[in-house]
Amino acid sequence: MTRTPVAQHAPHRTPSAWGSALRMLGIGAAVVAVSALGIGGFIAADLTLRVGQDAVDLEDAPEVAPPSLAAYPGEFAVLLVGTDECGEVSTQKLGERCVGEDGIRNDVNLLVHVSAEPRKVSVVSLPRDLMLEVPECTREDGSVASGASSAVINTVFERAGLSCVVKSVAALSGIDIGFAAKLSFDGVMKITDAIGGVQICVGGTGIRDRDTGIDWPPGLRTVSGYDALQFIRVRKGIGDGSDLARISNQQQYMSRLAKTILSSETLTDVPKVLRLANVVADNVDPSRELANPVRLAQLALALKDVPFEEFKFLQLPTVEAPSDPNRVVTDDGAAEPMWQAIRTGESMQITGEASNHGGVVADDPVSPAEPSAPASDAPTPAPSATDGVVLSEQISGIDLNQETCSGGRRR
Repeated sequence: MTRTPVAQHAPHRTPSAWGSALRMLGIGAAVVAVSALGIGGFIAADLTLRVGQDAVDLEDAPEVAPPSLAAYPGEFAVLLVGTDECGEVSTQKLGERCVGEDGIRNDVNLLVHVSAEPRKVSVVSLPRDLMLEVPECTREDGSVASGASSAVINTVFERAGLSCVVKSVAALSGIDIGFAAKLSFDGVMKITDAIGGVQICVGGTGIRDRDTGIDWPPGLRTVSGYDALQFIRVRKGIGDGSDLARISNQQQYMSRLAKTILSSETLTDVPKVLRLANVVADNVDPSRELANPVRLAQLALALKDVPFEEFKFLQLPTVEAPSDPNRVVTDDGAAEPMWQAIRTGESMQITGEASNHGGVVADDPVSPAEPSAPASDAPTPAPSATDGVVLSEQISGIDLNQETCSGGRRR
């Protein structure tokens, strides 16, 4: 198989691209938590006040159904943005890495789309070094930021705020985005502590990463707080050392965290649910339409019975930018069928590897005491039309039924 050239992206001034997993699932935790609580009385009022304090209006966003105690009707999309802001806790942990002269950047951009019935959930990670067209945007103070024919996606928040990031990703994907949320560094460790940690898998010969200080042997381990933050920041210690390899490793964490949050053990643990709701309320800045516990419950109910195989975690396919080897642009030939399938609510079949850049490897579910069945000489059956849209091999991804382990650094 011919592989797309790998762009070895330039280092950034902050601990960037560390949180697609936690940022996405921090919101998911709040959604599930509020749903499990039944939106009871003073809890709902308190969360509404706290979550809505820094709510942002989205320019040109589609109209959305009003909040109600029922599953959200029809399809919807949420853009989850992780910025490189440091607070009191992260500054203590990361020190001088939190000091920079540049503005706030949106280093993680995660588009979550939920189709109408039958429900399918697609989570698309957009690389922080992606170059794209940015439209003219109105800032929160009413001033106007001019558009740009080619800009790096992680500069858009600094340029014109959360609404402009949403507007740019909507234009790129052709998907109407009605909801959005932003999370900075400090909430990450608190959210993982509130959930009680997540069991991750380290594969190969282990992870050794100088930038994060991780030196972990292969095997399963439960991470939370600062360890979780460092794990999803790992870049040079896995795969080909690119940001695209790191995204796959973050998706391992994301999928395992999703299973933890969706488990009956979490949803029936009322103290844990309350901790999650409180942490997210204090650390997430939502868009105006998302700043409502009833709305969060609505979205949670829409996810309630989605089969694990219909949760797809995908990477936007890219190629090296012609103007800069440290940037990437969308591989339109591979991306458009994916976007079209998401827009029309079709099932998708992933044919690429869990990571085309070695960030993760497939987790072998067979234990040493249970040898695998003898290999068959029969050819692998070709994908059928009933399997849904067959995605390009250039698209890395997994579904919730698949588990992966971090891939060691390629020599």
